[in-house]
Amino acid sequence: MDKFMDSPWFLRLTALFLAIMLFLSVKAEDQSSRNTIGDMFDLMQDVPVEVYYDTENLVVTGVPDMVNMTIEGPAQIVQTTKLLKDFTLKLDLQNLTLGEHNVRIQAENLSDKLDVRLDPATVTINIEEKVTQSFRVDPEMNTRLLAEGYEVKSMGVQPSSINVTGAKSVVDAISFVKVSITSDGSLDKPFEQKSRVRVLDRDLNKLSVALDPEEVTVKVDVQEYSREIPLKLQQKGQSPTGITIESAVPESQSVRIHGPKSTVDAIKEIPVELDITKITKSGKVEVDVKKPEGITKVTPAKLKVQVKVSGETSNVSKKTDDSKES
Repeated sequence: MDKFMDSPWFLRLTALFLAIMLFLSVKAEDQSSRNTIGDMFDLMQDVPVEVYYDTENLVVTGVPDMVNMTIEGPAQIVQTTKLLKDFTLKLDLQNLTLGEHNVRIQAENLSDKLDVRLDPATVTINIEEKVTQSFRVDPEMNTRLLAEGYEVKSMGVQPSSINVTGAKSVVDAISFVKVSITSDGSLDKPFEQKSRVRVLDRDLNKLSVALDPEEVTVKVDVQEYSREIPLKLQQKGQSPTGITIESAVPESQSVRIHGPKSTVDAIKEIPVELDITKITKSGKVEVDVKKPEGITKVTPAKLKVQVKVSGETSNVSKKTDDSKES
């Protein structure tokens, strides 16, 4: 063996083998270099994904609207692809059943000379039954939008209910259908405005559903704060000689007062004075209802009191009236 390794032929064969290996290595590198010359890499962001399914009866969730796509290949093909964008990224779900599925996004009309990578390449989607249900719309308003001393008397919505369409699980999760009042200033008179409807679950998370209509008209009656307050009738002065006030009964036992809430709520009754110095016969007497301090309005401002009297003057008046009638 040692003799063979020392022979000239062994050295010649070894040299030939190394030369062949060096030649093949150089040739492979050269070929690889030739193959990659002119190749380029490009990232296309926010490429839309088309989805195919029964949109009349089904709802699909989990599908991204956009994905990122990386293409690599000959520079001319990459540039043409980026410029024309005549390819399609799609999800064909037409043959899938209800439930959750892992689906690969398909790229169509792309050159087979391109290396294509999608982010994400596979998505988890959920196919559900589409349902439509009617819900009442509840208006809401922050009382801090009101001017001082004013309150909401009523709020109405037109239409009062809307149709909500979406995946069955989402529609079943609806707890609130609301419309909110917005304003830049203090509200001190009735108004109406159009507002968008919000659909929320029990944790007040907004739900993705289709609304018909999406906007409703809210009518709000705003009035100054008021309360019904009982009256306290007080007689003032002395009745004429011979006249006795048998009774004095106001037509109403209360009046409505308007003003700041703290002032209105502090008033327990309204005193009304009946001047009896000129009352000589039974009948109705009109008296003024004075506004307490801090109150902006009293309704009614005048009050009729039914007075019943007895005495000589009353009898004389009655006889005179009877003679006139006869």
